[in-house]
Parts: sequence; C-alpha cells; structure tokens
Amino acid sequence: MNRLFMFIVLTALFLALDYYLFQAVRVAMRSLAPNTQRWITYVYWALPVIAMTITIVGFYMYPAYLNYKTRNLLVAAVFVLYISKVIAVPFLLLDDLGRLGRWVISLFQKNEPTVSGELADTGDKITRSDFLAKTAVAVTSIHAGALAWGIISGAHDYRIRRVKLPLKNLPKQFDGMKLAQLSDIHSGSFFNKTAVKGGIEMLLNEKPDAIFFTGDLVNNEAKEVQDYIDVFSKVKAPLGVFSTLGNHDYGDYIQWDSAEAKVQNLKDLKEAHRLMGWDLLLDENRKLTVDGESIGVLGIQNWGAGGFAKYGSLDKALQGTDDLPVKLLLSHDPSHWREQVLGKTNIDASFAGHTHGMQYGIEIGSFQWSPVQYRYKEWAGLYSEDEQSVYVNRGYGYLGYPGRLGILPEITIIELVKA
Repeated sequence: MNRLFMFIVLTALFLALDYYLFQAVRVAMRSLAPNTQRWITYVYWALPVIAMTITIVGFYMYPAYLNYKTRNLLVAAVFVLYISKVIAVPFLLLDDLGRLGRWVISLFQKNEPTVSGELADTGDKITRSDFLAKTAVAVTSIHAGALAWGIISGAHDYRIRRVKLPLKNLPKQFDGMKLAQLSDIHSGSFFNKTAVKGGIEMLLNEKPDAIFFTGDLVNNEAKEVQDYIDVFSKVKAPLGVFSTLGNHDYGDYIQWDSAEAKVQNLKDLKEAHRLMGWDLLLDENRKLTVDGESIGVLGIQNWGAGGFAKYGSLDKALQGTDDLPVKLLLSHDPSHWREQVLGKTNIDASFAGHTHGMQYGIEIGSFQWSPVQYRYKEWAGLYSEDEQSVYVNRGYGYLGYPGRLGILPEITIIELVKA
C-alpha cells in the first residue's frame, strides 16, 4: 500500500512537471508550422506516458518478468527525462514571478493599461517571456543530451588517480609502497563487459603491492556478480587483495521471499569474494609484513551515519592491533570516519567509497563540485585532519543512472610515504 501511495504521489508530481514545462515548449514552437507543432506535442507527451505505462506493467503488475538490468535501464530513462526537466524549472519560475510582479503593479496603476505576461512592444525581436521559455527548453534538451553522453562515454571512462599518503609512523620498509583501491563495483549495473575488463587491465598494469576493495560489489543480489567473477578474480597483488562490504551488499533494498533467502544471498556474496581470491574483512584485521616489519589492515562491515545500516564493529576490528605502528582501515561509508574514527582512535588512514561523487558534477583542476557534497563532507579524494586521513574513491561502477557526467570512474593508486 505504501509503495502504491508513493507511486501515485510521484506520478502526480511528474505529470505536474510535464505540464509546467509544456507551457514553455508551446511558446518555443509557436513560430513553427502547425503540423510540426502537432508532432512535437505528440512526442513530448508520448515519452512520459510510455515511461509510466512500463513502470506500472513492469514494476507493479508483472515484476517477476523484469530482470534487474531492465529495471536499471528504466530507472535511468526516467532519471534522464525528469532531472533535465527539473533543471528548467528555475527559468520558468523566474518568468512566472515576473508576470506576477507586473500584475501586482498593474493593480495600483488604474490609469495604465493592464500589463500582460509579455513585455510591451519595444521593437525587440524576442520578449523576456519568450527568452526564458526558450532557454528552459534549450537547457532541458542540452542537459538530457549531456546525460545521454555520460552513458555512452562516461560510464567506463576509467581514470587512474595517483595519491601520496604521508604517514607519521610508517616503517621504512613500507616507504614507497603502492596500494590500489577499487570501490563500488555494482556489477549488476554493467552493460559492457569488455570495458570492465579494460579497467581491470589498467589496474594490473600499475603492479600494486596490495589492493583494497571498499564495498558494494553488487546492487542487491549476489547473482549479479556471477558473470564477472572471471574478470575480478584476475585482481591480484603480492601482499594480497583485501575487501569489505558496502550497504548494497546486504540485500536490504529489495523484498525477499523469506528471511532465509536474504541470509543465503549474503552467504553467496561472501563466497564470491572467496572465489575471486579476495580476503573479506568482517570486523577483522590482517598484518602486512615486509622484512620483519608489519602494518595493519582493518576492515569493518558497513557503518553509515544517518539512515544507513550500522553493521560494523570497529572495536572488533581493532582487537590485537595495539602494537602496530600504522593502521589502515577499509570502511565503505566515509561518514564513518568522522563519526567513529577521527579523534577517537589511532587509525592513521581510512579508505572509503559509497558516494560515487554522485556520478555527476564538475572537476576542473583543484575545483570540485557535486550535489553530493551537501550530504557528505568527505565525498571524493583525500581529506586529512589532525594527522588522520580518509580517502574517498569515486567508484568503479554506477548505480541508477548508468553513466557518469563530470565525475568519472576511478582506480586509485596510493603511494605510502614517510611523513
């Protein structure tokens, strides 16, 4: 019942948005031939009707016949369509507020002609209303095109990011050691296995000494990774591959036939880590030893601030690590660092993912912006405070929107250096 209510509310909001933007479309196309206007109108309204019809049939009437990849594509189509329309709203509101202001002024100018929604004829080629309406349509079209390009080009445009991580108590045997980090693979979203293999080859060409994976191997179900076990089992390093779980790995976001099925799914996911040769750390720690000196690698289950699951136990992960000069923590959600690590432990550096950089934003030189920064203080890159650090990986895969615009998929190469 709750799902049905939410669907009705969202449908009403989407239709209201469609109608609101259509007023701008009408203004933008009124100089066109009647037949052209008619076809544009048909196409404009056909898109939301098709989207809603597929959603009703696929998600509510016959969900069993809709596999997870098809669901992802449908969600992506709706996202591209409506997020682009939302961006046009400020331009339309500006025009409507201008109309309202002019109408209010006209009430106090009894001897003046009533001011309409358009400017008086000043000889300009385009009125303010026309300009704003056409700008709204253009912004919507350009943004939708950019999101489509992010699917075609950005989804698998893997980038190597190189980071020097200074550590105060780093033994000399580890000075210059190369670590690699992957995060947020989300194997259920992939649509180009060849490209995924290419990204792994890029990683292996770096010849890291150890590799960290910081959670979200799948979107919801362990079966999603089955087609990629042969790819990720190639991820090897001399000192080992260490992994942990993310919030999506527990199957919390879908309905299961039984509690037992959900438990079995998590067992299957853990088995996938084993089959790939990854050492899954569940509130545990390991020692990396070189020439008789050791540093610690800790890993906890997902622990996120706010409404995210708090499965991990940092106390358990820290057991037996008092004598280690350096401790490196794998923890999926970067909010965990500020909540439980920073200033509360002697963990030197944490490695996280989770945010994906929202798969959407701007990175030019040192300038970074993404809407996700209003939710997470640490959302992409290296952050340090009081000799403790966290590195937030932008993610290898994608979720929901099957692409990336501005925030590209990442393979992190981290060099440990003596501070």
